[in-house]
Amino acid sequence: MFTTILLLLVVLVGLVAVVALIGAALPRNHTASRSVLLHRPRTEVYALVRDFESAPSWRKDVQRVEMLPLSGGRVGFREVGKHDAVTYEVSADIPRERLVTTITSTDLGYSGSWTYQFADEAGGTRLTITENGDVSNVLFRFMSRYVFGHTATIDSYLNSLAQRMGEKNTHGPLE
Repeated sequence: MFTTILLLLVVLVGLVAVVALIGAALPRNHTASRSVLLHRPRTEVYALVRDFESAPSWRKDVQRVEMLPLSGGRVGFREVGKHDAVTYEVSADIPRERLVTTITSTDLGYSGSWTYQFADEAGGTRLTITENGDVSNVLFRFMSRYVFGHTATIDSYLNSLAQRMGEKNTHGPLE
């Protein structure tokens, strides 16, 4: 019995070590981009994306949003989910064209920004989200690359947004 437990422990430690080594060999930074065509005007899509406080009403991964006072008129907010809370600031905002949110939390093992681009297309709006990520934790880096994929959070966000906007093909392939 003791030998079996010891062997399982050694295998588990070895597995974690291999995952950490692979993660350490991966690039720390990544860029991932996805887009979706929504059959709504750009002003409507931008307004919903920019209304951070309403996110819990249409995003399953967000339980609540706390708006934060920042100096210099900047906008800050904290998204609280099941497993963590992430604090952001709006680092660029050109209404109906481009919005950039940047993670300001420093203890997550990852950081980065999302750039939202809004463009008129086919009578609707093409929303493209580009993630510029920095994954400092080697285990997260492995998981992000091989388990979840760099676009998993973007895909979930875009699918939730499309569903909120009444799009019929909310779970179809994103571009």
